[in-house]
Amino acid sequence: MTAPVTASRGAARWALLALALGSFGIGMTEFTVMGLLPDIAHDALPALWVTSPAAAIAHSGWLISLYALGVVVGAPTIAGFVARFPRHRVMIGLAVALTVGNALTVLAPTFELVAASRFLAGLPHGAYFGIGALVAADVLGPGKRAQGVAFVLTGLTIANVVGVPVGTYLGQQFGWRTAFLAVTVIFGLAAAAIAVFVPAHPGEPGRTLRAELGVFRIGQVWLTLGIGAIGFGGFFAVYSYVAPIVTEVAGSPAWVVPVVLVLMGVGMTVGNLVGGRLADIDLKRTLLGGLMALAAVLTVLALVAHVIVLLAIMVFALGVVSQVLSPTIQTRLMDVAGDNQSIAAALNHSALNIGNSLGAFLGGAVITAGAGFVAPAWVGVVLALAGLVVAASGYRVQRRRVARSTTQPIAVVG
Repeated sequence: MTAPVTASRGAARWALLALALGSFGIGMTEFTVMGLLPDIAHDALPALWVTSPAAAIAHSGWLISLYALGVVVGAPTIAGFVARFPRHRVMIGLAVALTVGNALTVLAPTFELVAASRFLAGLPHGAYFGIGALVAADVLGPGKRAQGVAFVLTGLTIANVVGVPVGTYLGQQFGWRTAFLAVTVIFGLAAAAIAVFVPAHPGEPGRTLRAELGVFRIGQVWLTLGIGAIGFGGFFAVYSYVAPIVTEVAGSPAWVVPVVLVLMGVGMTVGNLVGGRLADIDLKRTLLGGLMALAAVLTVLALVAHVIVLLAIMVFALGVVSQVLSPTIQTRLMDVAGDNQSIAAALNHSALNIGNSLGAFLGGAVITAGAGFVAPAWVGVVLALAGLVVAASGYRVQRRRVARSTTQPIAVVG
């Protein structure tokens, strides 16, 4: 274990702001694409757009899935590989990689190359949050670990309030690539800010990728990852197709999409604050109750999606319940990961982005099948309930294991 690298209050604030700027960029690059799917489909898939706009939009949803796949692949491998290197240098390298990945999205001339660039841009995502959380915790010092992690994640939630709607507006007005150009600039600034303000932070020279990957031998880790991958996929099944739901189902103009995304972001910010506190009070009830609430919100959303005011209200509620779940799943994963805390932090983002990929893929599949743009909400209900089953199963297995351990006979020596 490395010694904490506590900074003065002023220095810590600037270091956390630098890290949060990168998480703001991550939130913007991950979620802005969802509001620009019709624009991307029209520009990058013109032939398919002419024959079937719905199919072109669903096809563009693969960009969401590929980014998420990049996160899934990159989070454990990069976090495990870089564990032994100085963390402040790792964070600079990850910010630079995010800059390059998004620049490739801006420059890629064909849909296939754009798709490849989204996969590459997703690779550093999970490691950035995982290693960044460790740096933030140490910068603030003992007793303030959660505050540091929450501050870094605040960049992600603020991105959904400000960055995603602004990026969506820029993309609609000046071409979808403009949004990713803005993201590229943000990551460049984040890399410079991390280099200047984040203090030197040693890695763990004795750690190896093989040792870090030992976390996968823990059964409860797999079950918890399943909660994020399946249950949280219900959120992404709808979030991925917010733009066509607003315009095609509710019949609202395109300018309403950024407004609805702002409401989603505000809901996510509220949920992030509420979720952390509820999880501290009762993790199990928050997790199980959050999944039930997610299924309920998605059900109501599907029923009222044709009325824009009611749709907007339910999108806000969807943002709240999704972010109540996010820190709760993170906490549960770290509880069951034992000594593998750093890779566990990164794996949480792998799980959530499997959910991102799964939700976007299944949502696109039902749209392509002709079920309409409301159908992803019903897919989300099924995924949320499946996640609830996985969560309940995990607690049942844990309870039985505890019961067996307490009934084992005690050996008498002598």
